[in-house]
Amino acid sequence: MENKQANNPLHGITLQKMLEQLVDFYGFDTLGELIKIKCFNVDPSIKSSLTFLRKTDWARTKVEQLYIKTLPKFPK
Repeated sequence: MENKQANNPLHGITLQKMLEQLVDFYGFDTLGELIKIKCFNVDPSIKSSLTFLRKTDWARTKVEQLYIKTLPKFPK
């Protein structure tokens, strides 16, 4: 079971940490262009975005995919 998680880049990363890193890297403006959801474009905040993403699976999946794609670009 541990081997499956070892290969999972999202293992141990909370949605909040993921979102904070994406916002730090892209900003809400660019994030709203990359993922077209209202919580990134209209009065964006981490709190409101987390609330929406926790309730909306398709949006969370898009954020997770962008996070995985951006992972190599994050500063170490």
